[in-house]
Amino acid sequence: MAAVAHRPAPARRPGADPVKALMHRHRDLCERAVDPLEIAAGLEAHGVTDRTAARFRHRDVFSLAEEMYARVPRDGETSPCPAPQDTTRARADWVLLTLLPGALCTATVVGLHVTHGQARLAVAAAGALGVALGVRAALTRGPLATRTRTHPNGTSTWTYWLLAYAVLGDGLLGAALTGGPDGLPDGTTDAPWPLAIAPLLALAWACAPAAWSAHLLAVRARRRLTGSRRLEDFAASVRPLLLGTSALFVGALTALLAVSGEALGEAPSYGRTATLGALLFLARLLTVHGFRRGPRVVLTATAATQAVALATVFAARLPGCDALSTPVRAATDSWGPGAIQTLVCGMGALILLIHATRTLTRASAHARPGEPR
Repeated sequence: MAAVAHRPAPARRPGADPVKALMHRHRDLCERAVDPLEIAAGLEAHGVTDRTAARFRHRDVFSLAEEMYARVPRDGETSPCPAPQDTTRARADWVLLTLLPGALCTATVVGLHVTHGQARLAVAAAGALGVALGVRAALTRGPLATRTRTHPNGTSTWTYWLLAYAVLGDGLLGAALTGGPDGLPDGTTDAPWPLAIAPLLALAWACAPAAWSAHLLAVRARRRLTGSRRLEDFAASVRPLLLGTSALFVGALTALLAVSGEALGEAPSYGRTATLGALLFLARLLTVHGFRRGPRVVLTATAATQAVALATVFAARLPGCDALSTPVRAATDSWGPGAIQTLVCGMGALILLIHATRTLTRASAHARPGEPR
């Protein structure tokens, strides 16, 4: 019986290079990166952690990114990407644009004080349009501009609603609780439906400190990213920076409100204006860094809650519906008509702050404009 010929066992292939496989999966990220930090931020955005890096025989994501960057083939000494813009310097264009909403709002307030009747209505309409365009211009340049220069659907609408409520809402709510309003607002603070102009004026001027606070966060976070060796260390160093810049903005807004209230002869509504300002600042900060869904949901819910609170007061006038306004009456009897705005905006700002401490402490949140996320 002929011996059965056995085929020689194939030689075992040398172990596959895991880093090379990872580079293949993130080829575009590696080829476009201008330094290892961009690769580290991109890997973190795709879920690669320090524990994951240990499987590639590296102590952390930064060390893994350095090897990947070094192994990318390059032609000559130049980087395949143009050098990114320097984010550490303030530019005159966005500095001036952030002052535009405050200047337009101030001009509108002056116009309202020197006009009467139909002329005042025309000044109010033109001023509202001008301030809206000024805010939009301030959001297209500098630290408050999104990376894609686009605005998330619905966010602007709810932002304008929140600003309109800051001017008209508390006066309307107070009048509705007493059986009014009996007419339209006439632009004075002692009317049956009074307007709150000081909060709007302060918020318009607050575009400038908001931009500076966002700029400070971006610059300092980038420096912390350069000096960090672990993702946990970076998150721990950025978290107090985020809280500090948010507090800095709220402090600047409070000072602006005090000046606005003194100039207009209004009692400053610190609580509701500070919470609204914090809500809008955190929503914009998250949007700038690419986290759009959270701000959109929170702003929508905040505006809807304010609208429902007003609707329940009017609906309670229907026969048998008195109980609908009980929660709103209880809150306003204890803390005044501004309690609704303070509570609702404060809750929204707190939710966004918690969300920001979880998302804006990631390395990938502070990649330069145009970097892979």
